[in-house]
Amino acid sequence: MTVVNVSDISAEIEWKEIKHIHLTIYPPNARIHVSAPIGMPEDAVRLFLITKLPWIKQRITQICEQARQTGREYVSGENHYFKGNRYRLKVIYHDAPPKVELQGSEYLVLYVRSNSPTEKRAEAMREWYRKQLKEILFPLIVKWERVIGVQATKWEVKQMKTLWGSCNHRTGNIIFNLELAKKPLSCIEYIVVHELLHLKIRLHNEAFTSEIGALLPNWRHLKDQLNEFIV
Repeated sequence: MTVVNVSDISAEIEWKEIKHIHLTIYPPNARIHVSAPIGMPEDAVRLFLITKLPWIKQRITQICEQARQTGREYVSGENHYFKGNRYRLKVIYHDAPPKVELQGSEYLVLYVRSNSPTEKRAEAMREWYRKQLKEILFPLIVKWERVIGVQATKWEVKQMKTLWGSCNHRTGNIIFNLELAKKPLSCIEYIVVHELLHLKIRLHNEAFTSEIGALLPNWRHLKDQLNEFIV
């Protein structure tokens, strides 16, 4: 991994067995990562970054503005996302254990006790997202295991800070990021395909890129869409 400076930005470069150069800017701190084909000169990567500077700076501004948003308080009126759609949170007080449900296409309703602290509200929301995501993932995993010709030993949903998913090629265990529940279904499916394919091809090499391209021709678009920063 090499870090280069272009104008007033820094970008990390990773050379891989791929055919085309690819640029990604990751939230929450706008980390710039370039995947470049093995053999591509560093100066060529610099020139590529220079041509992308306007877009890079625009994305950095968007990510930083989102990152400055205040933390969630889980009160009525907040915006929350599910399957790529935005919902307004409606908090209803009741004298029973917390629960969450969708109300039409506009509201996400959180039922809590009147004295419920923020963390309890957050926990109720997390568990609802976890349940929903597992229900979404199960048929997708069954479908793509059959298509790819692999089978995960175990899969689970966890809160992760930097990865949408991870696959242990040796054990066959896969972890999916809880935050996927907030993303469009097409993006969730992309991660399922990506992680299951790692059971067959461990590295992000040319064989991996070729096969995921055959399975999901628009995978690069889905990857970019997935990394759009939605709070």
